[in-house]
Order: sequence, then structure tokens, then C-alpha cells
Amino acid sequence: MELTLFPLGEYCELLDKLGQLAAPLPEGLALGRTVEFVSYSSRETVPGTLFLCKGAHFKPEYLADAGRKGAFAYVSERAYPDADLPCILVRDMRLVMAPLAAMYYNDPARRLKIIGVTGTKGKSSTAYYLKHILDEYLAPRGQTCGVISSIDTWDGVERFESHLTTPEPLELHRHFAHARAAGMEYVVMEASSQALKYHRTLGVRFAAAAFLNIGSDHISPIEHPDFQDYFHSKLKLFSQAELSCVNLDCEHGEETLAAARDACAQVLTFSQRDPDARVYAHDVRKFGDDILFQVEAEGLSGQYRLTMPGLFNVENALAAIAVCLGLDIPRQAVQDGLARARVPGRMEVYSNAGGDVTAIVDYAHNRMSFETLFRSVKREYPGRWIVIVFGCPGKKAFARRRDLGEVAGAHADLVILTEEDSGEEDTLSICREIASHVACECRIEPNRGEAIRQAVLSCDTPSLILLTGKGAETRQKRGLEYIDTPSDVEYVQAFLRELDARRGRRGL
Repeated sequence: MELTLFPLGEYCELLDKLGQLAAPLPEGLALGRTVEFVSYSSRETVPGTLFLCKGAHFKPEYLADAGRKGAFAYVSERAYPDADLPCILVRDMRLVMAPLAAMYYNDPARRLKIIGVTGTKGKSSTAYYLKHILDEYLAPRGQTCGVISSIDTWDGVERFESHLTTPEPLELHRHFAHARAAGMEYVVMEASSQALKYHRTLGVRFAAAAFLNIGSDHISPIEHPDFQDYFHSKLKLFSQAELSCVNLDCEHGEETLAAARDACAQVLTFSQRDPDARVYAHDVRKFGDDILFQVEAEGLSGQYRLTMPGLFNVENALAAIAVCLGLDIPRQAVQDGLARARVPGRMEVYSNAGGDVTAIVDYAHNRMSFETLFRSVKREYPGRWIVIVFGCPGKKAFARRRDLGEVAGAHADLVILTEEDSGEEDTLSICREIASHVACECRIEPNRGEAIRQAVLSCDTPSLILLTGKGAETRQKRGLEYIDTPSDVEYVQAFLRELDARRGRRGL
């Protein structure tokens, strides 16, 4: 990846232009020295690095380590007198990181068509639907579409399992730069409320933005203090978009549509209820294992097929179709892409040899996605005994513990609570808090593999097992580290085989 490198003086001029310099530049600052790298990780620091001090877990020793490895100046909201490096003092690190990242990586976003997707549920599925559609569209040119999601990231150079829904600015612009270097034209990304609130996407112009829905989530002292903060953080996406697509069926739909129209020149709507929407779906029905639906949408009208389970996915497909309508993607690519679309770890269905025990692996992790999941599976698997295995993450979205406990207790026959990225909190304490809101039979098993094993082996009648929250992820956050673990998919496949073996020994 070839980059044009700039002297430190140009970075300082940018900060001054942004009104972010909080003090005069220190005497002797090497303004003419080329910035070879910009980083906030001392582990990645190389000679010639401009170091950024940021984050709740930042420690002065990180800066000292960066200096030993070759950093020659640092940007910070506060000076560290013990550091043997000049300090460029700024007013707000969150407001400067994205512009500095864009400058270092030569502003690659302006040469890409970036599609942003936000919502309380469905972001990953919609992003992957768009990726599959655009892959179909781009295939004759030998191109693919990049994706930056909470599931994984593919930028034409790097492919890996993600830890954040939306990366921090330096990582985000690195992915954009990789996409440009790889010859990509389109990148689809999830835009989280945290990323929008804290300016991770500041300065990025989206060719299209999709607003799926809104429900209460991420309400905590370290995320959003209340629903209005959460909602209005998501609405910020419209101000960065050339085209905005809005779901008329979502709660607060009128307010969302008004915000889109105030901020964006071109707005498209989609709906399953309002025939006047620009993209309208009707005649939704199951056909074998597939979902068929009819769409009215100017040049994209016709019948569409989803081969992923979950009737709720029609809403996500409509969002993707609306984006494609605005970007002039041909109907054949849209139909073929949706029919082939798969989302790793999303509504993946596994059954034992006899077919009487079915397990669904899914990323559902908040009240809205839980309620939607239960409504869908009860329609698709009527009369089955339902067991669900899940947990809640540490130090975030504390209301989920009540919400998920209530929803699971209202719809499941058995709830098994377990580890789910507990981080710096104790898994057992999190599970006990959830359990206090569960109104059906409830067990606690902190070991996730053992929890899934208990769920599978407890099935004596036709059963449905829901494994939620982790999808196809292969890591658990423990403390500040991510530890490699088997995925829910690997666990459930192994334990379904064990169930069949046990029944064979019993002659069933």
C-alpha cells in the first residue's frame, strides 16, 4: 500500500484548522519531520510515529514505551511531564482521531462508495445481504465488495473475526486504504451508535445509509445515558449520507423519516405495511425452507427469495433493496444476491439425525432481536419444547440483563445462562442478575461449552435449542483479552452427534 507521507507541521495545521489545538505548539517541535506512522498502540509504534494518547485504559507507560520505540511527538488532551516527548495538546481526542487517520491514510474514503447500516437489530444481516448483492453485480469485473461488520471484516487485504461493530478511526481508514489498494469500489459497513456518538466515522461520506429500526439498547453509564441519546446518536448517520433509506415500519418511524429529510437530499422509504413506500413488500410466505415475497419498487419490482430462515429477514432484505434502488443496481444482481446470501453465525440451523432436535445459532443479543427471534421460531417450529442458552457482556448495556431474562422467561421452557464476553465482570454474577428476571426453569452453567451440552442432552421431546449472542465467533472476552474458544456452531454439532450416539446405545 503506497501512501503519501506528510510532515508533522501539516498535521498541526489540520488540528489548528479544526480549532482543536488547546495550547501553543511546544518549542523545538520537529514540524518538518515526516510522520512515518500514526498510532495509539505502543506495540505497533515504529521510528517516526506520531503517537495518540486515548482511551479509558490509557497508561503513561504506554507513552514511554512508544517513545523508546521511536515515536517523536504525541497528541493528547493532557500533557505527561515525565514523557521525554513533545506534546501537541488538543481539546477533544475523539474529534481529532478521525481527521488524523484520514490524513495519514490519504483520505481513502472519498474514493470509495461506502454504504452504512445502522439499527438496533439486523445490521449484520443487511450488511451481508448488500455484500452478496454487490458481489453479484461486481463479479463480471472481477471485483468484490468489502465488508466491515460485527461478525468479520474483509477489506481486500485483511480478513478476520471482528471485536467491534465499527472500528476505531485508524483501523477504519486502514481498511478503506486497503480496499482502494485492492481495487474495490464498494464497502458495506455497520455504523454503531457508539461509533456515531464518539465520531469514529467523522468525515466519512456515505454513498448510502440504511436505518433499520430502533429499540432500547446500550443504555449504561459508559455508553448512552438514556434512550434519546442512543436514538439521536444513530440519527447522525443521515448527516453524512448522500442517500438515506428509512424503514417506515419501525418505532419512531415518523421522527426518523423527518430527521432523514432534514439532513439528506435523497430519501427512500421501505415497508411491509405502507404501499406508498418506495420499496414495498407483500405476499410474504414460506416455500419449503425458503421465504418468498413480492416487491414493488420501480425498476426492482418482482418476486424475491431468501434461503436463510427467519421471516424477520424480509425487513433486512427490503433495506438492502432500497439501497440498491438508490444506487441503480440492476434487479438480477439484487435477486441473485439475496437468494445466495448467507451470514456467518446468523440463523444457522442444525439438526440431529432423527430431526426431532433442531438448534439455531444466532447473534440475537438485545430485547428487540430476542422478541423477533422467538416470534419467528414459534411460527416456523410450532409445538416444540424450547431451550435457550445465552449470557450478557460485562460492563455494558446493563438493561439487557433484565430485558433478555424477561423475554427468554416468557417464551422458553428452559433457560441456561452462561458466559458471553464477561470481560472485567464475573460471569457468575452476571448470570445471577439475569436469572432474577427469568420466569421459567433456569440453570446457570458458566462454561459455555458445557451449557450447550446440557441444552442438547436435555432434549427428550421434539425440541428447539436457541444459542444466541456469539454466532460463529471463536473468542471470548475475559478481562481485557480475547481468548480462543470453539464457536457455538462447533459445540452444537459435536453435542448433536453425542445425542445421537447416546440414543443409539439406548436403542432409540
